[in-house]
Amino acid sequence: MDRSKKNYKKFHILIIGSGIIGKFNALELSEQGFQITIADPQENKNSSNSALGLLISHMYQKNKGRSWELREKSNELWPKWIKFLQQYNKNLKIEKPLIQLTTDQSKFEKLSKFISHHPMRGLRVLEKNSTIIQNINNIFNMNTLRGVISYQDGKVDPILLLNTLNIHLKNKSINYINEKVLKIKKLNNQWISTCSNALEIKSDVVILCNSLDANKLIDLNRHNIKLKPVLGQAIEISINEKEINLLSLPKHFSINSKNFLPKDKNRIIIGSSDEYEIKPSENIFEELTDFLENKPPWLNKNNITSKWFGIRSRPEGKPSPILKSIEKGLILCSGFYKNGILLAPACSDWVLKEIKKHLL
Repeated sequence: MDRSKKNYKKFHILIIGSGIIGKFNALELSEQGFQITIADPQENKNSSNSALGLLISHMYQKNKGRSWELREKSNELWPKWIKFLQQYNKNLKIEKPLIQLTTDQSKFEKLSKFISHHPMRGLRVLEKNSTIIQNINNIFNMNTLRGVISYQDGKVDPILLLNTLNIHLKNKSINYINEKVLKIKKLNNQWISTCSNALEIKSDVVILCNSLDANKLIDLNRHNIKLKPVLGQAIEISINEKEINLLSLPKHFSINSKNFLPKDKNRIIIGSSDEYEIKPSENIFEELTDFLENKPPWLNKNNITSKWFGIRSRPEGKPSPILKSIEKGLILCSGFYKNGILLAPACSDWVLKEIKKHLL
């Protein structure tokens, strides 16, 4: 979060895409004084609206490389941005801790070994006899769970975050265009972006935050970039059983890469990502609960009250995400796969620094 104020008001930046990444870039850049326009015809239908908002960083089992560096930067920036955004919505916060569980012995041993080698990350092994696991076992009719708890990782409500960003951007008088950008071209050191209604937007910089749709505006193959689709799916289960209180579960946890978020004593969300599919599964319930040999009576497909999905993008053969200056004044910020919300602050920080280079 760079608070050095300079006169950037004369520069106009177009952000294509209004998900978490697009809006976080708008947040960072508007705070610096840039003129910002966001173009997106499907603001309420992008993949950010189906995100679960998990911030997994200290559990990340690497301690070097670009992805690790971005996580470290976001760890530094998230608390500052949360404090800043709370002036617009005091309910916005990072809920901790985060719990990762598995029924796989080899995965548990790998987690345990990682924890023993990183004693300063705020991680602790959860054995079968821990109170947390015993409660989850009782509710899910299981007996083989073990895992790890991170007291530094957590979750931010993605819808609350988007709504808070909207309040801030409205306060900053950000221009929003509910149109699809069909093509972009450079003319006399300015970018001309043509929308579906023939409107032309002139800007000094264009930031592509529109996931797979970036392929339609620039030739990514020419820049040796390939983005493949990734499907994120989620269901909401609602129950009406007096003896079961879903709020007795941790606020957020995962079992064998399936994520669980209790909403109240009667509702829980289950979600996951699948990089091999691009269409929502007809058997979504079975896919999200396949780790259970004996499902409890309350966990059945008849109790599904809502389901949704989102398509994200993942770089093929390259680290996620793609942060790249395609040419002067044209920046690609895409390919976030599972980590868009987590990495949003670090990526907007990178974009700001990159834009300053472009405008020198």
